[in-house]
Amino acid sequence: MKIESQHTVGEIAAKDPRALDLFERTGIDYCCRGALRLDEACRQAGADLADILAALHAIEPSGPAAASFTDWRAEPIADLLGHIEREHHTYTRSALQTCGQLARKVLAAHGERHTELREIVAVFDALADELDGHLLKEERVLFPYIAALDVADASGGRAPFAPFGSVQNPVRMMSFEHDSAGDALKELRSLTKGYTLPDDACASYRAFYEALHALERDLHVHIHLESNVLFPRAIALEARLARRT
Repeated sequence: MKIESQHTVGEIAAKDPRALDLFERTGIDYCCRGALRLDEACRQAGADLADILAALHAIEPSGPAAASFTDWRAEPIADLLGHIEREHHTYTRSALQTCGQLARKVLAAHGERHTELREIVAVFDALADELDGHLLKEERVLFPYIAALDVADASGGRAPFAPFGSVQNPVRMMSFEHDSAGDALKELRSLTKGYTLPDDACASYRAFYEALHALERDLHVHIHLESNVLFPRAIALEARLARRT
């Protein structure tokens, strides 16, 4: 696929994960707004479309660098589910705990001089609460159903019973929560001025901002894998099984 302005940023990111670094640097939202065409995503991010296209076209289509990335569109769904849980759900829980501990420490030490910390911590706490429930719903409801769809497809069977009617219903809810998380991340970036430390920042302040920044980047990739790869594959799989009836 030759990348053009009408391709969505989600499909570009899914096609070659090496594009993610470029999107991160230029502020192009490839996870929560993955359905946007590249030209519109560039407009919203204030990025020059011609420059972005040139950078994307400069990415080598093959070779050792390309071989180091996994195309999750083609890997077994079971492997993709396992990867998301192992690499991203586990990390998110750990990062939320670390950020929460640092947030309390930094707020106690610097809250009087840097009043914006109160709002930063409030936004983070709301994000953490939402993500806790979000991960559980995926692990206990949505992911097991997608895994069951995959087993049924491999065995030539029919789609399993879905108490929620269709996989599209929990996917819609998870996507709504992805958007909410994305908005919170943007607010945190704005409140921290792009994770710019104040002159009097201590080591804990630096660690807090670094942990928040790392959480942001991982959540971008995490949400991208679900919204742009896993969810479309699950919807297509369910539809294929329904045609067997």
